[in-house]
Amino acid sequence: MNQKALAVISFGTTYTLAQDAIMQIESTLSCHAKEYDCFRAFTSKMVIAKLKREQGQYVLTPEELMEQLYQKGYKEVLCQPLHIINGFEFEKMYKALSAFTDKFDKIQIGRPLLTFEDDYKACCDIVMKYAPAPKEETALVFMGHGTPHDSNSVYTELDQRLKELGYSQVFMGTVEAEPTIQDLVREVSAFQPSKIYMTPFMIVAGDHAHNDMAGDSPDSWVCQFENAGFEVCPIIKGLGEYPGIRRMYVEHAQKAIDSMK
Repeated sequence: MNQKALAVISFGTTYTLAQDAIMQIESTLSCHAKEYDCFRAFTSKMVIAKLKREQGQYVLTPEELMEQLYQKGYKEVLCQPLHIINGFEFEKMYKALSAFTDKFDKIQIGRPLLTFEDDYKACCDIVMKYAPAPKEETALVFMGHGTPHDSNSVYTELDQRLKELGYSQVFMGTVEAEPTIQDLVREVSAFQPSKIYMTPFMIVAGDHAHNDMAGDSPDSWVCQFENAGFEVCPIIKGLGEYPGIRRMYVEHAQKAIDSMK
């Protein structure tokens, strides 16, 4: 049996099509780290419970996966989270995994997508490569998740970076923190675009993308921009579907591997 395991850990999603983004990242990581057996874990117990109840699918929590890997005799574990920022979810996962350091010869945790300054520019370059070609008269709005954690400042930083790169018509907001949808409506209205493209800045295009962003509810981002008088075109595509984003996770995982040598 291979003694090395790769644990790909994400928040998770109950949307079947959205899970494809996670699988694409897992496949990319597995192809890169061929000497590691690849496993999946979700951090959201709510998502895990719903998948089991409604789809008969059971995904392990990080703690359950670590215990299983220990029982199977793995000696070295590389954990690559699919979190975007170093927020509460990442900290909770990191604490849980740290409790298993004594059970393995080596255990290393890769960093989230956006950790260092170099990550910001790389990510901006990638998303703009795959986003709709920005035109002077159109706007592009990204929906991030947002968090009360201090790391929420990443979204404001990204917005500034995009504008420094010359994308004055690109705007970054969040569902659960700042910048809010109200902030975005004001900023985009001042720009006066002829059309707004909108897409999630999340690994998967799951519940937030389908409901909070593109849903029929009056509170959805699409409806709020339409009520402000704009034509809106939602793009239901998660970051995990972008090859460049998958390469960034591979780079993070490789650095974690190198640190174990």
